[in-house]
Amino acid sequence: GCWPIAGMTSLDVDTRSSLATLEAAFDAGIRHFDTAFCYGAAGESETLIGRALRTRRDRITIATKGGIHWNASGERVLDGRPATLKSQCDTSLRRLGTDRVDLLYLHAPDPTIEIEQSADALYRLLRAGKTAAIGLSNVDVEQAHRFAAVCPVAAIQPHYNLLQREIEQDLVPFCLERRISLMTYWPLMKGLLAGHLRRDHVFAPGDGRAKYPMFRGEEWERNQDFVDRIRAVATDAGRSVTATVINWTIHRPGITSALCGAKRPEQIRESAEAMGWRLTDDQLAAIDRAIAERGTIVSKSAV
Repeated sequence: GCWPIAGMTSLDVDTRSSLATLEAAFDAGIRHFDTAFCYGAAGESETLIGRALRTRRDRITIATKGGIHWNASGERVLDGRPATLKSQCDTSLRRLGTDRVDLLYLHAPDPTIEIEQSADALYRLLRAGKTAAIGLSNVDVEQAHRFAAVCPVAAIQPHYNLLQREIEQDLVPFCLERRISLMTYWPLMKGLLAGHLRRDHVFAPGDGRAKYPMFRGEEWERNQDFVDRIRAVATDAGRSVTATVINWTIHRPGITSALCGAKRPEQIRESAEAMGWRLTDDQLAAIDRAIAERGTIVSKSAV
């Protein structure tokens, strides 16, 4: 997940570290890189991917998204009009240094138009060869149904993690029935489930996480208690909390991928350690008990 290297809400982001992080991801065996037109005030994320991975284009898959941009005041604008999607796709391809992406998402539905209009525009980009597949991000099942009636859907990207599991009720069955990939984001709940934030952690000014209830007050304390339970499982598995949490996520029914953000090489290396092994039945049962006692959280998406 290449949002952090855009430097929009993460602190201490610089070009050298971001390029090194992309290199480290490839070296660790990661081959799918997810970005978006709006990741960065001027598309920094896509540009960095183009710089770091252009010579390895035939060995990676790139996903980007269209339909969101920032206005002159720095406010997010949802714009899924056909002309906008085409223009943003062309710009994204230039930034990435490629003639097509492997997966192009509608980043979020535009509430001012019918989603079918966006679907038709993306279908035209698919037929034009500018993407190998089309996806949807931040949609509900009803929106996905309507979109799929116009344009084939290869992937859907929602948030999902140990504590935010609402997609299991409808979106997971929908995708399983139709063989649609689920490319989930927030597997580490914006770092909360990584196991690195101490109870007395104070977020620096400008750290976007401070706005979320999960990082404040009583919720923060309950979440720290929960992470301690997961830490015990991770110790039993001989793994880090981060690797344990991501491993649980990628082996859930219907889940195709967990998109893990990072802005430094050591972060993505730790996430990559989640691949290639499985938690035991006893460890999974311990996680289930911890989740049941903590209770799940319903939270708005990143959009």
